[in-house]
Amino acid sequence: MGKRIIPQRRGKGSSTYRSPSHRHLARPGYPKEQETKGEVVEIHHAPGRTAPLAEVEFENGETSFIIANHGLWEGEEIKIGPDAEVEKGNVLPLGRIPVGTFVYNVELEPLDGGKLVKAAGGHATIVAQDRKESVLELPSDKLKRVDNRCRATVGIVAGGGHTEQPVVKAGKKVKSSRSKARKPFTVRGVAMDSVDHPHGGGDHQHVGVPSTVSSNAPPGRKVGRLSSKKKKEKKKKKEKENR
Repeated sequence: MGKRIIPQRRGKGSSTYRSPSHRHLARPGYPKEQETKGEVVEIHHAPGRTAPLAEVEFENGETSFIIANHGLWEGEEIKIGPDAEVEKGNVLPLGRIPVGTFVYNVELEPLDGGKLVKAAGGHATIVAQDRKESVLELPSDKLKRVDNRCRATVGIVAGGGHTEQPVVKAGKKVKSSRSKARKPFTVRGVAMDSVDHPHGGGDHQHVGVPSTVSSNAPPGRKVGRLSSKKKKEKKKKKEKENR
């Protein structure tokens, strides 16, 4: 009997494929107070993230971690609230930010702390607004409508260009990927043994069975080209209609 394939094991969740929580610095977000200001105390490296985190001390004496803005420095003042200036690092509701501004760490629901655009070097652009919602162009080029009461940080996430730095050593790649719960490398199914993958085994590297798979196949067999003929036929019909 064959083993579970790696994507199944990852999906089930275990300590092998889970990001080590003890290495995470903190969960960044916005303070509950909607109008306040604070000073950046220190900028920290976050092992489980691509972007650095900034430790901010607010007026009430509490400290919080936020995703650092590109160009942020220690000692800089950050303002949060609808009356704050539209400057990099400040946090405002989307309804108070003009169209064409770069924003990041956007809330999906008011006061949820930020859910969208949190990776290093990322930013969303406000492309349209109405009374209740703002339209954002995300880094994936998709458009998303978000409530105007949701907050966002003006600017671009720090840490952009980190992928351009050469890794040099394989061990460094493995450890950095482990802290982010990612795969450092990918092994082809035909290169595995037959107990590890349905495409594995044989005298030479070949699939050995049809590479297309039924949508009704059990999870252990569902590998290869998963697109069904029905989807392809619908796609062809749409292309003909558009012509």
